[in-house]
Amino acid sequence: MTENYFNYFTEIEDHFRQARGTGLFLLSPLDWALIEAWKNGGVPLEAVLRGIDSAFETWRKKPARARIHMVNSIAYCTQAISQEAQALADNAPVAKKEAAPPFSLDDVREFLARNAAALVKAGHQDIALTLEALDAEALYGDLEQFEQRLTAIEEKLIARLKSSATEEQLFEARRSLDLQLKPYRSKMSSEQLSMLEKQFLERRLLEAASLPRLSLFYL
Repeated sequence: MTENYFNYFTEIEDHFRQARGTGLFLLSPLDWALIEAWKNGGVPLEAVLRGIDSAFETWRKKPARARIHMVNSIAYCTQAISQEAQALADNAPVAKKEAAPPFSLDDVREFLARNAAALVKAGHQDIALTLEALDAEALYGDLEQFEQRLTAIEEKLIARLKSSATEEQLFEARRSLDLQLKPYRSKMSSEQLSMLEKQFLERRLLEAASLPRLSLFYL
């Protein structure tokens, strides 16, 4: 695992708030889905942080009349982040740094137990049993494999939620995404939009079912 791997979300959230310079600011569901899309797409944390800085630097150079409206979504930084990711990819690869996990084995066990209980409560006993069957102590030594196992379990859960969702629920989720994304759609490629829609819909399905994310990123 690379350094700060499991701090991906918090590092980006904190950096965006600092770049915005307005203190407390809550990211929207669109923002979280976009960050998750970057994480799943392998966009380096460094590229995201540098892209945020670049986007705000460009914004602050605009005339005052063009800065009447503050940047209210991380989606504004999408193009700059894509450029920084490409710049990093064009450079010689840097060896990955090994870092100590940002959580203890006991934290992981508690996280798994809490999520299993939530799954049982929601009627997904079979998935809860799969989660409980994971050997946390053995997998703790290889967090990348651990994360892959959890991702596979979560994908099974999401597939089940999608199959049971009504047409109206899916329509409302896509409608909500379209409304939030409208100001930023032109800044994204079709591939980015497709990935973002997937992450946004999955988040909405889990939230509607009051189910937790199973990834270690949410520990």
